[in-house]
Amino acid sequence: MSLSLTPTVGVTQAPEENYINAEYGLKSWLLTRDHKRIAILYLITITFFFFIGGFFALLLRLELLTPAADLLEVDTYNKMFTLHGVIMVFFFLIPSIPTTLGNFLIPMMLGAKDLAFPRINLLSWYLFIIGGTLAITAMITGGVDTGWTFYTPLSSTYLNTGVTTTALGVIIAGFSSILTGLNFIVTIHRMRAPGMGWFQLPIFIWTHYATSIIMVLGTPVLAITLTLLALERTIHIGIFDPRLGGDPLLFQHLFWFYSHPAVYIMVLPGMAAISEIIPCFSRKRLFGYKAVAFSSLGIAIYGFFVWGHHMFITGISVYSALIFSFMTYLVAIPSAIKVFNWSATMYKGSVIWDTPMLYAMGFIGLFTIGGMTGLFLAALGLDVHLTETYFIVAHFHYIMVGGTLLAYLGGLHFWWPKMTGRMYPEIWGKLSALMVFAGFNLTFFPQFVMGYLGMPRRYAAYPPEYQVYHVLSTAGASILGVGLVLPMIYLLWSLQKGALAGANPFHATGLEWQTSSPPPVYNFEETPVVTHGPYHYGELEGVVDITGEKPKKVA
Repeated sequence: MSLSLTPTVGVTQAPEENYINAEYGLKSWLLTRDHKRIAILYLITITFFFFIGGFFALLLRLELLTPAADLLEVDTYNKMFTLHGVIMVFFFLIPSIPTTLGNFLIPMMLGAKDLAFPRINLLSWYLFIIGGTLAITAMITGGVDTGWTFYTPLSSTYLNTGVTTTALGVIIAGFSSILTGLNFIVTIHRMRAPGMGWFQLPIFIWTHYATSIIMVLGTPVLAITLTLLALERTIHIGIFDPRLGGDPLLFQHLFWFYSHPAVYIMVLPGMAAISEIIPCFSRKRLFGYKAVAFSSLGIAIYGFFVWGHHMFITGISVYSALIFSFMTYLVAIPSAIKVFNWSATMYKGSVIWDTPMLYAMGFIGLFTIGGMTGLFLAALGLDVHLTETYFIVAHFHYIMVGGTLLAYLGGLHFWWPKMTGRMYPEIWGKLSALMVFAGFNLTFFPQFVMGYLGMPRRYAAYPPEYQVYHVLSTAGASILGVGLVLPMIYLLWSLQKGALAGANPFHATGLEWQTSSPPPVYNFEETPVVTHGPYHYGELEGVVDITGEKPKKVA
């Protein structure tokens, strides 16, 4: 027997007053304290930064079509990949899911009216805007060519005039991240609905709680590091620059102490979305709920202890490198727990292959490839050969971009009806998911081969024998780009033309589905009381949303 969860749309009218139409005018949005409106503001801003970073990626791929540096000057190429990395990492990948889906959903999943500190939530968005504006200003006024990691002594020389401005932008965006994490932690501790204990929380909440710990504890280290770099450049204090008595390796230790846990700021929220999508579209309880919950905390805490695997070729002690290598293998265990538990959830489930589930499956595939290739990089002998090659580029993109981006798109499609009250065209959603998955693999899998063969990264010119792989990557990037533009088109179309969604079109079990679509200003007419745990997917006939609709069986 197969099941269809295609909703009977148009049955339930959206409420006359909801968070979208409660107040009109630009001022009401720019001064709002409603977590849902702030999430939409973040969604618009992050989408803008995504396409700016994507434009730089397009220029890079066009340059690499031919072995000679014949489209961009070498200096310009260096600035393009630096700004691509800075914008994508600090202004899309890190904030994408927590600030949009997290902001929108966490209070509703907890049965709360808003986040604990609504004004601070709005302030975090303004700080994010200021930080992004400074980064773009640096781009317009000459750019930065240090790479997104700002490695010293390259970044501490005074020729790179845009470094201080860009670093200041990242620091300010970091404070936005800290405030968001603090807000989430307090909200989860203090504002849960009556009856909602820790083991009645959805995994989405557990995972964002773990992510918030990294935000609050790790981001200040990055802010301090970049502040020291800016001070060295402006008043010439010897901290990282050897000419001034500094140590450039100190910068790498401080930078990666934050930036490796930052990997999980990007990926953990993606895992949160996948942990909600798979039970819903498998019509089963999440397998191993407590193991998945505690693995999120394990990743967050343990991630602070493996930063040294980014520095195997820098001359650190062989003994410390061995310890970091061993610990890197161990950090894979909690991630593997999640993948195995998602697979077990689908086992003998009634899987529905709608758009969110296709993105979830794409996430599992890409994240697994990225994780398995990370084991090669944890081996000291192999890492010496593979570090600073395109193998690193491919591994990084499979984990960060393939994982975070597909989870973000899957979550956006899953909760889009809740956010807007409208359904998107399912056929276009499925086409987009397939194009993104196929295009991504065609773009980045050839780069594993290039890296194995020794092609160094960050070069505008390269030996002709690598051209076929770059042509494949650029062809894949074209498919990927079309697949990413499609959702923007049909999701915007759905705002006016999409059918009404109803309160619970996917027949899910979370609290956020037990209110109208789009939700009212304060989320619930009455404070909900929780009487059972999450993922209460029992017999299909027992799943009823607040409109009284039931899923239909189809032979």
